Amino acid sequence: MSTASPDAHVRLDTHPTHPSAVTAALTGAQAHIPHVGLEAAGWHVAANNILVLARIDHEEPYWAEQAAQQLAADGITVEITPQLREAIDEEWTWANYPMPWCTRTEVREVSDDAQKIHDDIRHGRLLIHAHAQDTHTTVAVGTYLDTGKSVYLHGENHLRQIANAFDSPARALTAFEDMHADTMRPGPAPMTDTERETAEARTSLGTPTTAPEPPSTGAGTAPAEAPGPGAHEALLDSFIEDNGEWEKYRTWSDDTSVANHETLTLRAEFDHEARGHDTAWTIASYQSPVGERTWHATATASTPTDMIETLLKSLDTDTAWTERTSAPLTERTLNTVTGPLTEFGWTQTINGHHINWPAPNGETGLCLDVAAAVGATTAHSQPAWTLWGGNTAEQPTWTVEFTRHTPAAVLQHLTYNLALTHSARTAHPQKVPGHGHKAVRTTAPATPTPPLPGRAARSW
Repeated sequence: MSTASPDAHVRLDTHPTHPSAVTAALTGAQAHIPHVGLEAAGWHVAANNILVLARIDHEEPYWAEQAAQQLAADGITVEITPQLREAIDEEWTWANYPMPWCTRTEVREVSDDAQKIHDDIRHGRLLIHAHAQDTHTTVAVGTYLDTGKSVYLHGENHLRQIANAFDSPARALTAFEDMHADTMRPGPAPMTDTERETAEARTSLGTPTTAPEPPSTGAGTAPAEAPGPGAHEALLDSFIEDNGEWEKYRTWSDDTSVANHETLTLRAEFDHEARGHDTAWTIASYQSPVGERTWHATATASTPTDMIETLLKSLDTDTAWTERTSAPLTERTLNTVTGPLTEFGWTQTINGHHINWPAPNGETGLCLDVAAAVGATTAHSQPAWTLWGGNTAEQPTWTVEFTRHTPAAVLQHLTYNLALTHSARTAHPQKVPGHGHKAVRTTAPATPTPPLPGRAARSW
């Protein structure tokens, strides 16, 4: 005896505003049937009969196809839009993946395990007791409420794994504190950029378009207007208001405001009278409340407000205050800072001891002074990293400069901003499209990077 197909139709499409996420629009008198199935598979209800699949591993097109196959097997009519079909067929790989021996299927399995951990935390099944910073990643300890098993988690986003298990929360916390007492903090770690974007995709559908316009280029073909005198002041006020661990006060001069972190090891100074190329912002980190300065940054008054906002937000992270001093310049640091740029297709150029990563439109970029970064100069306050915009690298409209011990994570916040707003197309950093070819490519510099002093020459 045959069973009539449900009166339901599912249209799968790419998310209108978030790369890689997928939407499902349900219609028909029995739309509740696929609705239940999709929810059980991890899709999130965003509106009436509209569901969203948003994952931290950016494998949504693959899992959307799996869902489509299951729905079709259940007799439900499924439509996959051409743009989603293109995303499903696209072959890509993670740049600088730490487990290069894994096949594409194995990489997806690792990512899916990380997704399950993320979902268990998000839905309250896995209670996180504490987190800490372990070199360049986050570790955490938590307990599964249904089984009572406690776990030690290592990594972030699609690389998070269960590294160890314990039979009680007490033993897990004791072991965790033994390993990470210096950086241990209670509760879960702050959301990563990827986790935040994924959460936004689940709740914000935006306005669907068939051909999204490229993101704003900030500087534009014509130089962007400099922020008004009150724009930076407003940013400082909102930053203090939103971050209770910071306190602002005026100095003996009404021209300057200073904001101190409660640890007294991070300080932001703002010059209200600065204009144009004048230094408006000075950010400094110290070893201790009475210790020496470890790194500092400066930004001109003409710097776009979004760059200043990103800089201030980067200070409200664990890495900004736990990494008192970063190594001068290592391959890991270089890859961390420039990764968002190279993964968006920015290529490097070399001019003496300067390495430049200009935007494809040439209107902004990043410059590394290798000599200053490795300490080959006697001026310790000389900037090693310079982000610039407008006009040319030699005569920029604005600059943000950092000394050599600036934590790589702080710099990465700003290069991510540059990559996202000054690239030719919307893409997700760290994900490298294969452009439909059989062989995937990984990100590589256009020209070899010169070896650091004292190192053997090698390709990065």
